[in-house]
Amino acid sequence: MEIQEIKQRFGIIGNSPLLNRAINIANQVAPTDISVLITGESGSGKEVFSHIIHQMSPRKHGPFIAVNCGAIPEGTIDSELFGHEKGSYTGAVGERKGYFETVNGGTIFLDEIAEMPLGTQARLLRVLESGQYIRVGSSKVEKTNVRVIAATNVDVYEAVKNGKFREDLYYRLNTVPLRIPPLRDRKEDIYLLFRKFTSDFTDKYRTPPIQLDEDAQQVLINYSWPGNVRQLKNMAEQLAVLERDRIITGQTLLNYIPQEATGRNLPMRIDNQQKEDFSERDILYKVLFDMKRDMVELKKLVADIIEHGGVAANYENNSQTIKQLYRDIDLPGHNDGQFTLQQPVNTAINNNDGYNITHDAEEVEESLSLIEKESDLIRKALKKHKGKRKLAANELGISERTLYRKIKELNL
Repeated sequence: MEIQEIKQRFGIIGNSPLLNRAINIANQVAPTDISVLITGESGSGKEVFSHIIHQMSPRKHGPFIAVNCGAIPEGTIDSELFGHEKGSYTGAVGERKGYFETVNGGTIFLDEIAEMPLGTQARLLRVLESGQYIRVGSSKVEKTNVRVIAATNVDVYEAVKNGKFREDLYYRLNTVPLRIPPLRDRKEDIYLLFRKFTSDFTDKYRTPPIQLDEDAQQVLINYSWPGNVRQLKNMAEQLAVLERDRIITGQTLLNYIPQEATGRNLPMRIDNQQKEDFSERDILYKVLFDMKRDMVELKKLVADIIEHGGVAANYENNSQTIKQLYRDIDLPGHNDGQFTLQQPVNTAINNNDGYNITHDAEEVEESLSLIEKESDLIRKALKKHKGKRKLAANELGISERTLYRKIKELNL
């Protein structure tokens, strides 16, 4: 079956190459009985792919059941999966069939497999290898023919290294790995999904259609969506129900985005319509690069003054130029435009008249304190924009939230 046909059949929206690759893998592995491990972030649509694999397999007429391993208490998960005998534990008033017995001939989808206790993992491994299991409280070996599809939103290999997941079970489940891309890696699909969700919800609640202006579309596309498709769908439903103005602006959309403590997920407008947010490390790098650029410019100016004639006649002007440059780059070691001069150097310069002029050139000892440079840059930006923090943040290339935090930390 073609990828486009699969999308239409299972209601999948999007044209991302990563999404198409995942669908292609599911399509290829479906006719087999190979175990599949689906990995992906919460809300990315892992269960949809388990249905694709089941419905396109020879077991499609058999039963299908989805089990959330993280939602079943550790004391009862063995009974849920493999069944129990009467009196096998307190409260077992009768025998009970487990999922592996009731789904015989079909497919079982084990969601959040990394949350399964180690003892249950050992039982599951035996089912995968031999199709055999034993009910809780019984000594009789039972047989089952079930295809297992597992899913998780954590790094299972990391759990193996930490001793929280059996290595042999990991390799048995991971015969065919299937990774579902997060929504932030499918930017071309975000607006398509949003339009589909809002259309469905406006029809459901009989409300007028919703449209996004250009700013709102940019906010939508550049947000990181930690909750993936599930979060996008919830936002679309809220907008369909709550907003009276059906033309949604960027600011309105921001009201529906959680204000994370770190601010890393929030979109921000940078020059040339580029959206990005910078960490504290990034601003330090910016400070270093600016320092390097300014020092290169200073060296070029001094070299030009020394190389060309007219130094004596223009010495005062050149001196003022150098001082102005030092004020512009805001180097430490000056106060109100006055230099802190150290270590005089006697320098002889030949001018055009053929005689030597000797004057003292002064070296300025530069401070390499990143905190001091960072503080100076922030002060300059605030002064330039007359205390308007939003404009100052844009000038510095950081988010407004990061600027607030740096002002507080540096006691500006």
